Amino acid sequence: MFATPAILFYFQSRAEFRLSRPEVNVSLALGRSVRIGYLAAMSKNTSLILIPGLLCDAELWAHQTETLGDLAKMTVADVTQEDTISGMAERILATAPKHFSLAGLSMGGYVAQEIMRQAPDRVDRLALLDTSATPDTPDRKKQRKGFIAQLGIGGFRGVTSRLLPFLIHKDRLKDKALTDTIRASAANVGPDAFVRQQHAIMGRPDGRKSLKKITCPTLVLCGR
Repeated sequence: MFATPAILFYFQSRAEFRLSRPEVNVSLALGRSVRIGYLAAMSKNTSLILIPGLLCDAELWAHQTETLGDLAKMTVADVTQEDTISGMAERILATAPKHFSLAGLSMGGYVAQEIMRQAPDRVDRLALLDTSATPDTPDRKKQRKGFIAQLGIGGFRGVTSRLLPFLIHKDRLKDKALTDTIRASAANVGPDAFVRQQHAIMGRPDGRKSLKKITCPTLVLCGR
């Protein structure tokens, strides 16, 4: 699928990679596994851009930025201003260093793939976390439009109990520390950005053919 070999990690459940908690999460999985290969060549001089997912802000990457600072100089991208994936990518590239490493979670992975289409020579390393290269199905688009329509009925309530099962594993739904963090991030992002992000996600292209053009070292990590 990729032009060069990619490091693949596949977890049996999302419970095995927690979004922002230090116990067993993305950063710990990366810290244990990827320091050996994917991040081994990184240093404090390496720029690493972290791209959040839908309704997520910098808190998504808090544990990474706090504990992996010896591996790279990290910044968290703003993906709240644009209503297209290409626009989000262009905004990031406009302020990014000439060369950098890149990690994107979910919607952030869509943006990371778009950056690879727009400026592949600028990306030294890539991590695609719990994301997809396929476009939305008609049913998924209908579902997203339903979430947007709810804003006009009851106002923006951030990440509701109905939306949470689409974001985290069912075994984590009673993890108050995790769900509180997710809800707080959603409140910070707000309703206007939520609508922009949903439109961007619905309009994303089919990126499967573009994967063959990726030549930098790549980590693909996903849970189910």
